[in-house]
Amino acid sequence: MAGRYEIRFAGSGGQGIILAAVITGEAASLNEDGLHVVQSQSYGPEARGGKSKSEVVISTEPIDYPKAIKPNLQVILTQQAAEEYAPETMPGGRIIYDDFFVTSLPEVDANVYHLPIVRTAREKLGRDLVTNMVALGAVARVLELEKVAKPESIKKAILAKVPENTKDLNSKAFEEGYQLFKNSVHL
Repeated sequence: MAGRYEIRFAGSGGQGIILAAVITGEAASLNEDGLHVVQSQSYGPEARGGKSKSEVVISTEPIDYPKAIKPNLQVILTQQAAEEYAPETMPGGRIIYDDFFVTSLPEVDANVYHLPIVRTAREKLGRDLVTNMVALGAVARVLELEKVAKPESIKKAILAKVPENTKDLNSKAFEEGYQLFKNSVHL
């Protein structure tokens, strides 16, 4: 990785947006290249259902501005977030949309992936609660391709953050998301 790499997770409260960004930041900090990493978040006053976004900035140099300006990668889980944030994607960047809640894709100059993130959490794993972990699996594949973070680092950061009795479920959700991106996207 060279320079600055920006990631934004956007959706609604209750989808685990902030935890996903915290885990991504911690995983990037495990990179042997000694990267600089900062994570920020913004959310509405509602506990669930309100607008939520969380960002991770990763850089080979000290970070002078801690927020995403033109994200290289966005993970967008709601239609409202798609309309608000998709246009900010760096030209040629990547957007991973959830195909259940995001039904109308904004026109953007980006590589777009419309994946069944929520449906995978619900139907394959039986829990909406792990939507963020499915998304993190897809993110892990992108960051692996971009040489920003290794999937093993993300999985390690997940297992360090989740309660002991949910480690198996979260690990399965991560693997499902990784395979979801890997099997449905030919780069």
